[in-house]
Amino acid sequence: MKSPLPTRNAAKDAARDLRKTLAKDGEHISHGQALDRVARAHGFRDWNTLSAAIADTPPTRLIPGARLSGRYLSQPFIATVLSVEEPKKGWFRVGLDLDNPVDVVTFDSFSNLRRRIRGTVGPDGRSKETTSDGVPHLVLDL
Repeated sequence: MKSPLPTRNAAKDAARDLRKTLAKDGEHISHGQALDRVARAHGFRDWNTLSAAIADTPPTRLIPGARLSGRYLSQPFIATVLSVEEPKKGWFRVGLDLDNPVDVVTFDSFSNLRRRIRGTVGPDGRSKETTSDGVPHLVLDL
């Protein structure tokens, strides 16, 4: 049985990890070479072939009623998926009901707890919107 394909971000993360590991052993390769090695590990000729094969369809865990975990404004959560829409091919607007509310304010003087959140994520489960330090607002563990 063939293993499921990684998301683009997971494949890129694997390539970065491979480069770091090889560099520790004294072998230096480009990021493109690392991407090609990751692609071959999944049975593809090169990165472009693997990238084309990664489907931009909703992950199977992204359906109403499904349970999933993730991070909202860098805070971990576990939630039930309430709704899923596809406003643009490969991007999904999700409504989530969190088991425990997260505080969306970083100031010590007050709090703003949210139990329900909505966000739009790509096929890799990450939102395009980021905080000032570059962290995606919403990250789903798919």
